[in-house]
Amino acid sequence: MPDQSHPYVGLWVTDDGHVRHELLPNGRYDEARGTRESDYRGRYEVSGTHIEYWDDTGFTADGDFVDADTLQHGGMVLRRR
Repeated sequence: MPDQSHPYVGLWVTDDGHVRHELLPNGRYDEARGTRESDYRGRYEVSGTHIEYWDDTGFTADGDFVDADTLQHGGMVLRRR
């Protein structure tokens, strides 16, 4: 489980601001899209620079941190805010 000091905890946002992932220190995430807050929620695990997501509805996804401030996920690029 991540903790407050984990390097990837925090808010990640697409350049247009449409998709926002908040990686919480308790291993949960909250994703907002457009005006829909908390559109998706679930848990995540990071291994090295790879992240796996498990949405509360059963959907799974993954991504990779290409550097300390850039996350590639589902064809999107999110940047640390």
